[in-house]
Amino acid sequence: MCDAIRHRGPDDSGYFVADEVALGMRRLSIIDVAGGAQPIGNEDASLQVVFNGEIYNHRALRAELQHRHVLRSHSDTEVLVHLYEELGVDLVTRLRGMFAFALWDSRRERLLVARDRLGIKPLYYWPTDGGVVFASELRSLLCLPEFPREVSRSSMTRYLGLGYVPDPHAIFEGVHKLPPGHFFTWSRAEGVRVERYWSAQRAEAHVSDPREATEELRRLLDDAVVSHLESEVPLGAFLSGGIDSSTVVAHMVRQAGEPVRTFSIGFSDEAYNEAPHAAEVAKALGTLHTELIVRPDADALIETVAAIYDEPFGDPSALPTMMVSRLAREHVTVALSGDGGDELFGGYSRYGELLGRGELRPAWLRAGLRGVVRRLPHTFPGRYRLLDMARTRRLRYGTTVAYPISDFDGGVVSHQDPALAGLVDDLLEQWFDDAGSRDFLTQMTLVDIASYLPGDILTKVDRASMSVSLEARVPLLDHALVEFAVGLPASLKRRNGTGKWLLREAVEPMLPRSVLHYPKKGFGVPLDAWFRQELGYRLDHLLRPDSAIAEYTNRGSIARLVREHRSRRRDHGYFLWRLVVADMWLASIRRGGLEKSIELPLPGESIASRVG
Repeated sequence: MCDAIRHRGPDDSGYFVADEVALGMRRLSIIDVAGGAQPIGNEDASLQVVFNGEIYNHRALRAELQHRHVLRSHSDTEVLVHLYEELGVDLVTRLRGMFAFALWDSRRERLLVARDRLGIKPLYYWPTDGGVVFASELRSLLCLPEFPREVSRSSMTRYLGLGYVPDPHAIFEGVHKLPPGHFFTWSRAEGVRVERYWSAQRAEAHVSDPREATEELRRLLDDAVVSHLESEVPLGAFLSGGIDSSTVVAHMVRQAGEPVRTFSIGFSDEAYNEAPHAAEVAKALGTLHTELIVRPDADALIETVAAIYDEPFGDPSALPTMMVSRLAREHVTVALSGDGGDELFGGYSRYGELLGRGELRPAWLRAGLRGVVRRLPHTFPGRYRLLDMARTRRLRYGTTVAYPISDFDGGVVSHQDPALAGLVDDLLEQWFDDAGSRDFLTQMTLVDIASYLPGDILTKVDRASMSVSLEARVPLLDHALVEFAVGLPASLKRRNGTGKWLLREAVEPMLPRSVLHYPKKGFGVPLDAWFRQELGYRLDHLLRPDSAIAEYTNRGSIARLVREHRSRRRDHGYFLWRLVVADMWLASIRRGGLEKSIELPLPGESIASRVG
């Protein structure tokens, strides 16, 4: 199981095996490189812990604990066992960082497994008869001969809608992801008991004055970035030139005693190339910048996606994320990223679009319109516009983060099976219910923090970076900063149709004007062109009755999507990518191709230019 995730920790391995438990880990040495080997125990070895991540307040915790405990290392891991001795499972409330850890208490014969508040680090678990198996990646479970490997039809349907399998679900039957902000305990008497210890929804507003909020945000940003800089190995940052990554880098520059290393990726296709802007920002901030302009071999790269992600993962921005991770790893072991800013400060353009649109009322009118649309053919002009009018505000939001999965809505899952066709809508309603009665902007951001952020963004960055043994840190998701942002009124997040208003105010003195006024872009790839050229044959494969995805989809609906895309009637590039990735992932499971650690370099790219 440890060998299967060697890429996550190539520097060392460690094991603890007793009658009731076997713990193993792979280590990427960053803090206390010489003395931080795991597992780590307490004074009498009755507690043993294995840990993935970083505890950023470990020095403060160590200062508290050293008067009552014997600490044998300088590792952040060691504070976990001694904090558990004092607080039990409540130790998680004192931790500041990104983490997944497992702690065995031999006296109580109890296992504690916890995941960080935002879900930065992954954790899967599989309850079995009389026990539980857990790991950072599914490929470790696939090593077990008794693991059933049964793909969950409902989870595949969720994937088709969202592009990822959302917590707490996993792609295999019987397996779960431990949700962010949760821990579970296991004992032979009680089995697995999952509990929540933190939720962004509980954050309450404590400041509404713009000037006071600006000053508080500046303090929190500085504190978050400083806390994320501790490292005994080389450290740098991803820099796209957007406001989020530029904010992180600007704070790093202010704290660093030497030039900060920054990295960016660009495509030879100028429509998708943000590298020139990133280089300008790097020059303005004074970083030691490295960029790589690539002409990617799309067909080879999609093979890499299927190999790196242990579940089907349909976000095509995984490709440039993998490339920039490999570029950074040539120079550093730790890289800071700007992920999280859009969710915290209302930055996505879809937020503004949805806030500017009302909801058709009363409900019976929406239901009636939906009944009319049901009778219209997919080719009827304006059908999708009418369908959108028939949706509630919540479900209209859903169309910005999820592709319709019912073939009635234009998707590929037959609406004859309502239990499957309604899965994503049910999830959206649940997430909005959890968000409570906040203003609609805050509700949308809370839904994203609970779903899209851990399921897509953080999964993308974790697997891409760890595939090349690079630790990615996300200071904007420091939980104190998250709680502050969630508690802000909507008026401090979006103004005059522009998101991140307060963030812009806070960092305006630190950043060049080009960053503050640069139009928001995603980490995009030219899917439209790829599916008309080198990836075209993969669309043909989707239509074959023996394709791996055929079991989970309506082949007639897929054929319609392919025809519409090839005729340029509609751009289905992102969803077709999702289908192709799922088909390849399913085929690799059949071949038994995900049980080994990732060791191959990223294929299929040629360097156009490199600037130091």
